[in-house]
Amino acid sequence: MNPVIVLVGRPNVGKSTLFNRLTHSRAALVADQPGLTRDRIYGAGKVGDRPCIVVDTGGLSGERGEMDSLMASQAQLAMEEGDAILFLVDGRSGMSAADEVIAGRLRQLGKPVYLVLNKSEGLHAAIAGAEFQALGLGQPWAVSAAHGDGVSRLMDAVLATLPAAEEEEEAEPGIKVAVVGRPNVGKSTLINRILGEERVLAFDQPGTTRDSIYIPCERAGQRYTLIDTAGVRRRHKVFEAIEKFSVVKTLQAIEDAHVIVLVLDASEGVTDQDASLAGFILESGRALVVAVNKWDGLDAGRRAHVKREIERKLPFLDFAACHFISALRGTGVDRLLPVVDRAYQCATQKLSTPQLTRLLAELTVQHAPPLVRGRRIKLRYAHQGGQNPPLIVIHGNQVESVPASYRRYLANAFRAALKLEGTPLRIEFKGSENPYREKKNVLTSRQIEKRRRLLRRVKKS
Repeated sequence: MNPVIVLVGRPNVGKSTLFNRLTHSRAALVADQPGLTRDRIYGAGKVGDRPCIVVDTGGLSGERGEMDSLMASQAQLAMEEGDAILFLVDGRSGMSAADEVIAGRLRQLGKPVYLVLNKSEGLHAAIAGAEFQALGLGQPWAVSAAHGDGVSRLMDAVLATLPAAEEEEEAEPGIKVAVVGRPNVGKSTLINRILGEERVLAFDQPGTTRDSIYIPCERAGQRYTLIDTAGVRRRHKVFEAIEKFSVVKTLQAIEDAHVIVLVLDASEGVTDQDASLAGFILESGRALVVAVNKWDGLDAGRRAHVKREIERKLPFLDFAACHFISALRGTGVDRLLPVVDRAYQCATQKLSTPQLTRLLAELTVQHAPPLVRGRRIKLRYAHQGGQNPPLIVIHGNQVESVPASYRRYLANAFRAALKLEGTPLRIEFKGSENPYREKKNVLTSRQIEKRRRLLRRVKKS
């Protein structure tokens, strides 16, 4: 494997900024606010010809709050699996008691630790780093993660001490599965249950997850990339800029995924925000599985009420499988990935033109297209125009006049006949153009011959 480089430090010292620079991405949220990163974030870094894996971690504040303890445990797991650790300190604010506590932990690991003096642009490195030598971690490396100063020199030194990885093909990401929903519906708990480990922070507080966390895994020989996303609230309830960025990253994850698992909270029923988020997923065209979480805590009457709400408020998701689960206890979770597999297969399968054309003929016989100004709409043949979602292109005459009701009839009938489960289906019409429509002054050969005969008659008379 490629060497694993872990970034640690107290909050707001620039770990996420350095992570984005090393991975040449914007995978980690960056803002002038401490405690922004909470989960472990992995990225592929490359310095020169040497690839590596970079891990961003939450800030170690040393406080004893439950959230701080969970973040610290995530950082500790990252440090244990790392080959080298970059301990970032703030060259402008100076050394703090939290830095001393972190340094004590790092000395006990027995791994290569590099003391990185960040935000050192415009400073005298020797003077700014003098007090940090008391940490007993050697001479500080002065860098500026925001501007890139000294970063290449640092990484060259780090990678030079680590064994080079053998050339290997990049692993396929498999099926990308984004787990989305409102805040505090149990998305992170569900991902941890699928993985069988506490991979992402799961805390009884809305807004715990802020980044979109991509987590590769494998089940029964099938590779997946699970994407934990930030909860999406109604727009008028979003005030902080950080939450706005988190929502944007969630919407980007939906566009990037192959299959979406929409998590609903059974204890709260189906809200307007659930319906709004479901509508966005439908517009994106992604395959969908609905997971109704916290199902184990409801009595029979409440369960029946939730099922009626789903039918009433989410009728446009009739193509998606609905599963009732408990992420906390694991009830029904083992059935989710097989349904995800089926939805992905249906969304990406290839449809032959003869098969689609035969189906089109059968459907038009069963229910003929309507008349337009006394003339029947003619639908001649169909072929596939795209995947995920499946797109069927239908050619014919007067197709611009096909009503929305007949379009829905064709989409539902095609989906049923092709047994497409868990994926929306789109229909597109294309008409046959009249080559003389824009050439009103061009005479046909018959018109020319008619005019010639008329001229000959005039001359004889």
